Amino acid sequence: MEITVNGTERTVAPDLLLDDLLRDLGLDSRKIAVERNREIVRRAEFATLKLRSGDSIEIVQLVGGGDDDRWEVAGRRFRSRLIIGTGKFATYAQNRAALEASGAEIITVAVRRVNLDDPNAERLTDVIDPKAYTYLPNTAGCYTAEDALRTLRLAREVGGWTLVKLEMLGDPDTLYPDMPETLRVTEILVREGFEVMVYCTDDPLLARRLEDLGAAAVMPLGAPIGSGLGIQNPLNIRFIVERLQIPVIVDAGVGTASDATLAMELGCDAVLMNTAIAGAEDPVRMARAMRAAVSAGRDAYLAGRIPRKFAGDPSSPVTGLIG
Repeated sequence: MEITVNGTERTVAPDLLLDDLLRDLGLDSRKIAVERNREIVRRAEFATLKLRSGDSIEIVQLVGGGDDDRWEVAGRRFRSRLIIGTGKFATYAQNRAALEASGAEIITVAVRRVNLDDPNAERLTDVIDPKAYTYLPNTAGCYTAEDALRTLRLAREVGGWTLVKLEMLGDPDTLYPDMPETLRVTEILVREGFEVMVYCTDDPLLARRLEDLGAAAVMPLGAPIGSGLGIQNPLNIRFIVERLQIPVIVDAGVGTASDATLAMELGCDAVLMNTAIAGAEDPVRMARAMRAAVSAGRDAYLAGRIPRKFAGDPSSPVTGLIG
């Protein structure tokens, strides 16, 4: 059945309990207030209230005076620092369920030919509303500048999208980006009015060059696409974060929640992943884990970790010891 949650339409199971909805959204019921159809729901009713088709649910919390730690790319502001893909899921419905569990507001989408043998087949836009989420068309699978440019120009024609992800692959084994071509195509796309988020190597100098060319964000790989190896060179990622003014988003290589946490602890603005969620035994549960991991990593970064030392440092006071 269809309900609306904080202004966004969602498909949920019939007679879903409010408590279960909140749990699926990863929310602590002790720290929020809920309205159903403009009427306040008492916390004692959360576990017994069944939702009905057409319900409008508003969920609110207290936040600090005006700063809710949003991040910005190309003039667009987002709460979630997790970006997920739309490939490798068993069904579009599973993709949507994982998207909702992740809390992500941006999803990457590929541009592919229409299946003329079944032109009325279900499409991604039938299941995931492009008005409710930010679609990020990408050039996945493109090995030439011509293919990348054609793909993104067609994407703009399909949905008017100008915020795009450039992925210029150079090697079919590692799926590493072809950086000379990436730089060249970035310059062309920026000149054509695209706002380009660029998949790149973890080279701080090349990342800086992309910023100089007008990239909206850089997306250094943590490890090869789909490898699940995690961030192999955290030092370079940190160098990039410290030297650039545009958003830095780890893209590729994330395998589990701790990888996402590390990316955020390094100061990245966001993390993008697909296989880590879609390829998990339970994609929806993994999406929830990634949501929590990104949040924890961001909090740890803002809190400021203790310095690393190569000797012990007692946490208990040494004065007043019993003799």
